[in-house]
Amino acid sequence: MYFSKKYFEMTVKENLHTKLFRFGFNIFPAYRRTGGNVTFIASDWKRVDVSLRLRLATRNYVGSVFGGSIYGALDPIYMIQLIKILGKNYVVWDKSAEIKFIKPIKKKVYAVFIISDEIISEIKSRVSESKEISYSVDIQFKDKEQRVYAIVKKELYIADKEFYKNKLNSKKAKTILPEM
Repeated sequence: MYFSKKYFEMTVKENLHTKLFRFGFNIFPAYRRTGGNVTFIASDWKRVDVSLRLRLATRNYVGSVFGGSIYGALDPIYMIQLIKILGKNYVVWDKSAEIKFIKPIKKKVYAVFIISDEIISEIKSRVSESKEISYSVDIQFKDKEQRVYAIVKKELYIADKEFYKNKLNSKKAKTILPEM
C-alpha cells in the first residue's frame, strides 16, 4: 500500500506526468496566490488532494483564512479533473458554486477530490442521451481530525464536444446574419 501523505492512505500513485502537472499548477500565479497547494494527483486523475493553511498571504482581517482563498484553492480542481478523465470528446466548464463556511480556518486543512468510475459512467451516459448536462459535486475542507471547515458545492457544465461546437456555430450565425 502506498502512502502519499501523512493523513491520507493511497492505493494509487502519481506518475511523472501528474507530478509535473502538480508542480506547474502550484507555481502558476493565479493558483499560487490562493494559498492552496495541490499535494497529490493520481496517475488516472481520479483523485486530487489539496491543502490550505493560514499564512500572511491568506490571512483575513479577523485572523483566519480569507474566504476567497478557501474557494480559490478548490475552484478549478473538479473541472480540470473531468477534462483530463473524459478526454477530448467532451467540453467541461465551471457553471456555478456555493460555499458554506462552517468554522474559521486557523490551521492546515485538506480537501480530497475523488471521481469514481460510477460518476464517470453516469456523466458519459447522461451526456450521450442529452448531449449537455449540469452536474453537481461537493467538496469539503477538513483538518486531520476530519472536522469540516468549509463545504463547496460546484455545478459543472459537461457537453459532447461536437454538440457544443455546433451550438456555438449556431449562435454565431444568428448574430452575424442581419435581420430581414
